[in-house]
Amino acid sequence: MPKNIENKEVVEKAVLIGIINQNQNAKQVAEYLNELAFLTKTAGAEPVKKYTQQLDKPNPKTFVGTGKLAEIEDFVKENEIDIVIFDDELTPSQLRNIEKVMECKILDRTNLILDIFATRAQTAHAKTQVELAQYQYLLPRLTGMWTHLERQRGGIGTKGPGETEIETDRRIIRDKITRLKEQLKKIDKQKATQRKNRGKLVRVALVGYTNVGKSTIMNMLSKSDVFAEDKLFATLDTTVRKVVIENLPFLLTDTVGFIRKLPHNIVESFKSTLDEVSEADILLHVVDISHPNFEEQINIVNSTLKELNAVDTPTYLVFNKIDAYSYIKKDDDDLTPKTKENYSLEELQNTWMAKNNNQSIFISAKKKINLKQFKDLVYENVKKVHAIRYPYNDYLY
Repeated sequence: MPKNIENKEVVEKAVLIGIINQNQNAKQVAEYLNELAFLTKTAGAEPVKKYTQQLDKPNPKTFVGTGKLAEIEDFVKENEIDIVIFDDELTPSQLRNIEKVMECKILDRTNLILDIFATRAQTAHAKTQVELAQYQYLLPRLTGMWTHLERQRGGIGTKGPGETEIETDRRIIRDKITRLKEQLKKIDKQKATQRKNRGKLVRVALVGYTNVGKSTIMNMLSKSDVFAEDKLFATLDTTVRKVVIENLPFLLTDTVGFIRKLPHNIVESFKSTLDEVSEADILLHVVDISHPNFEEQINIVNSTLKELNAVDTPTYLVFNKIDAYSYIKKDDDDLTPKTKENYSLEELQNTWMAKNNNQSIFISAKKKINLKQFKDLVYENVKKVHAIRYPYNDYLY
């Protein structure tokens, strides 16, 4: 390579695609594609264009209509696009049909999230969980393509009569899935033992949508150095720290963030990690109040908690990032109905605290706003659980 040519890393260019239907209107799809763009950047690519199409339901063959697909194809070729990413999960046949048209990589939302998880996984536990989810995603999508996962296995009895390459691939993947499940069982037993060995300290778990500031709150309360970054899924591995507020010790857990359309395989593979949530005594549901769709994010987290059988655990809403909250103040002579964009922080606070019987608090972990009130909330509720568990330890209070 000539000396005057810099060896710069080439960033892949991506096109994003979503559909508008009876389940998601144009405004929602725009927000969803913004989130998909954030996911794309987190994965290391650069989104350069977004396409939407109004359809009653996705085209069973190509997800979008043939005309829209041709339009996207022209843009991809003219602009040397590397990846086309769909905001919904593609069926195996849709994936094959689109790949025949496009001369670039085709990903769906699930595949993109799995790719990010694979990059973020640090421990053997997380890596095993992600690898299992990836193979479970890949298995039904093998038809019609030869992936050359491994060299064909030789030896007596390893290849049946007339077995094709794709059947060999399927067998290799099924064997891998079986081995990974066995590995996870062993790791899960170790994790369960670790949880038992922590004794009967009160357990508090931070839960919430991805990128709402859970790790920042973890660092603030535990004075530790948990990795926190303005990217989706900055934290994959569950982190547990012993925290003492005043004279009261408890365990604080930072968990993987939830997201809209979190792949089912990820939820299944990460069940053991999420056991920290189902076994917690108290949940602190962290919400990014500055996000325009924070209410939808609350509902998504609640539905995931329901799936984890954690709905009966005492839960407190922690509205974070109040320093970044902004609203549009209506003029006095504007008689149009207020929308959520017109509510001041004080109005939102009164609304949510009334709705949740004061089981919510508004803070900024980054700016340490309302830190004392937040610590008081945690302390008082940990103390209640502690008093029931250790009724004779009056000296603590």
